[in-house]
Amino acid sequence: MELFVYGVPVFRQRFRAEASAPALERLYRIFRTCCAYLEECREPFEGSLECDESSFGGHRKGKRGWGAAGKVIVFGIIKRNGQVKAFPLHRRTRHEVFELVREHTLPGSLYYTDDWQAYASLRVRGDHVVVRKERGRPKGRDHINGIEGFWSYAKNWLYPFRGVPRKTFHLFLGEVCFRFNHRSEDLFPILLKALKTSPARDF
Repeated sequence: MELFVYGVPVFRQRFRAEASAPALERLYRIFRTCCAYLEECREPFEGSLECDESSFGGHRKGKRGWGAAGKVIVFGIIKRNGQVKAFPLHRRTRHEVFELVREHTLPGSLYYTDDWQAYASLRVRGDHVVVRKERGRPKGRDHINGIEGFWSYAKNWLYPFRGVPRKTFHLFLGEVCFRFNHRSEDLFPILLKALKTSPARDF
């Protein structure tokens, strides 16, 4: 567990591992499941919130953008100067995004988003500030730098894996959120307690 906390992938333990690679992979999957479970149980956010989407996946030939093959679209919500929630999307649609906002934020919040038209309906839940950009930079003082900083953090963390299986991507994403939300804390005792008390430990 200490190596997991330090972020050492299984493939980097192949010469000194005390267990087989499949056994270590299963153990890491249990750790990630606990991380994802804790993040799923996190209370809905309120206050000043930033919302955005990003695509995860390596570079491939062919179509680029939101419809690129082999990419996973992720929607994120971050509390200004605070914690983050992130969710893989089946499709980048207004309905799916709004349902996640409704489930994981409280009415009356202040939402900062880009100018994607799907966010227009956020006005029914609270105040909505649209951040417009010019040459990749926000125009004016409003910004969504917090969630964009999380995208950079998440992609840098996942980069050493050189690809994550789609069927377990949500667990890796839960792990990244867990690490980000506890970035100023020692993860070892938090994860150890989760392994003892969380029902996710039985997965």
